[in-house]
Amino acid sequence: MPSSVVDTINYFPETLILRVTFVSGLIYDYKDVPSQVFKALKVAGSKGRFFNFHIKGKYEYDRIS
Repeated sequence: MPSSVVDTINYFPETLILRVTFVSGLIYDYKDVPSQVFKALKVAGSKGRFFNFHIKGKYEYDRIS
């Protein structure tokens, strides 16, 4: 199901970076995200809700663009 908040997600297991591209076009890299969190986000019914409860405010991040 498409998200109204999250456009795409990518995960880099070698660095534990979760890259989230939002519908707005903003891109953020979240650091030290366990693979289980990425896997759960991938299958979440609401990616925006999952993001808000399990990622936002819990991991350090860098704004990419």
